[in-house]
Amino acid sequence: MDAQLLHSVTDGVATIVISHPAKRNAMTAAMWRALPELLAGYAADPAVRMLVLTGEGRTFCAGADISSLTGSDDPQALAVAAEEALAAFPKPTLAAVRGHCVGGGTQLAAACDLRFAQEGALFGVTPARLGIVYPSSSTRRLAALVGPAAAKYLLFSAELIDADRALRTGLVDEVLAPGHLDKRVAEFTAVLAGRSLLTQAAAKEFADGRPDRDAYWAGQAAGSGDTAEGVAAFLERREPRFTWTVPPGESSESS
Repeated sequence: MDAQLLHSVTDGVATIVISHPAKRNAMTAAMWRALPELLAGYAADPAVRMLVLTGEGRTFCAGADISSLTGSDDPQALAVAAEEALAAFPKPTLAAVRGHCVGGGTQLAAACDLRFAQEGALFGVTPARLGIVYPSSSTRRLAALVGPAAAKYLLFSAELIDADRALRTGLVDEVLAPGHLDKRVAEFTAVLAGRSLLTQAAAKEFADGRPDRDAYWAGQAAGSGDTAEGVAAFLERREPRFTWTVPPGESSESS
């Protein structure tokens, strides 16, 4: 298949690869639809501790493949549904970016918790080239990530920015030299997979603006055993073995 979402799990890390090499990994309508279901499966899988989103080859994602849409498809609705599902994923997410990350690609990357980029990567939000109104939810997410001024620069101009500028604005968390991105992602995800998912899931909700969940997370912590295990591991000078997993049906949007 020429256009698909490849996926696998290794050592607790799920990896989704956007694969559409003929169109610089542009997302087809079928790929947009498939992403939420794929994420739901990994959210419910206790063996999965975190998720990495990346693109096949030298490009992350060039946006939406307009040629794949039918007359009944709403490209913006498809993209927003996939973006919201990614943002609601209850475990840590990381976008590993090479090459172009444009339009819908930036939408997906911004919906991840963290973004690592290889030198030479280019980022852009380009609806102003087409006279499209960027969704309010996507605009707010971008502004929360990079600040209102940087978000307006990207949206007003539709210009591409390089990885260094993306790093300065907060769109990217780390920039890696060519050949080092995969190694760094593997090292970092191994660290995250060994940490407390309870801590990470609660921190994700609080950072995303859910202060109303204090009581819920206090209850989860009290019944998890993770705190006792963390303290015991520290005193015994060993690596902790955390066991808390996301309860069935939970997401970062659960109330």
